[in-house]
Amino acid sequence: MKADLHNHSYYSDGFFSPAEVVKFAYEAGCDLFSLTDHDTTEGIAEAQVEADKLGLELLNGVEISAFWRNMAIHIVGLGVDINNDKLVTGLAHNQELRKNRAEKIALSLWRAGIKDSLEKAQSLSKGHMLTRTHFAQMLIQEGYCKDMKSVFRRYLTGKKPGGVRVEWKNFDEVIYWIQSAGGKAFIAHPFRYRMTHTKIKNMIKDFKEASGDGFEVVNANSSDEEISLGNQWSENYDVLASCGSDFHGWPNQRVQVGNLRDMPNLKRAVWSYL
Repeated sequence: MKADLHNHSYYSDGFFSPAEVVKFAYEAGCDLFSLTDHDTTEGIAEAQVEADKLGLELLNGVEISAFWRNMAIHIVGLGVDINNDKLVTGLAHNQELRKNRAEKIALSLWRAGIKDSLEKAQSLSKGHMLTRTHFAQMLIQEGYCKDMKSVFRRYLTGKKPGGVRVEWKNFDEVIYWIQSAGGKAFIAHPFRYRMTHTKIKNMIKDFKEASGDGFEVVNANSSDEEISLGNQWSENYDVLASCGSDFHGWPNQRVQVGNLRDMPNLKRAVWSYL
């Protein structure tokens, strides 16, 4: 089984259309694929049409922003009913928060001397959801920074110009949205957060206690050590394992759909429990 269960289209902060991303998954030899745009499922219908055409199994997905112990984390929902009322209402709430954040980011950048950032970022979003990635790519294109890493170091976080805090819902409520829609909830890329290993394990423990299903053991940037630790922790806490590239597709990003190390323990793989 070759699976990639974490990917983005231009309905959130990806570069390509849902159909194009599905095509990449097919060309990469994926058997199972999920489109998991941030706080929206609007691209799923288009992705399904292309998946049916190519004979690729598509799993309805979404990546939802949440708080854990006052820290922002991302929770991937897999196998969700995109028409479920609780999920739809929850995503609408987050979309409004994102809209408000974008306006505040633009105002903060304007105060720092960066004009018309809202309009320029919107031109990159292809008319869909405006995210920090669009502002980041705009700052790169305008010559303020050379890459994504430097953008987030100089802008868009903390008290830097463009840094705006969002009061997301607590992680247990987001788990409820996903499971109410018949899906399974996974912590996205646990090693990407600024946490010690002890804190990551506490997050997994809290997630399990809140009825969360598991976490991503493998993603495109996982090291061998991280995969080994993630596999051990999934066993220790008796939770499921997922995998996903977190593909966005911008020209200055290297991650490719389906380019993942193997799951170390297929007995815990999410697709065995859907």
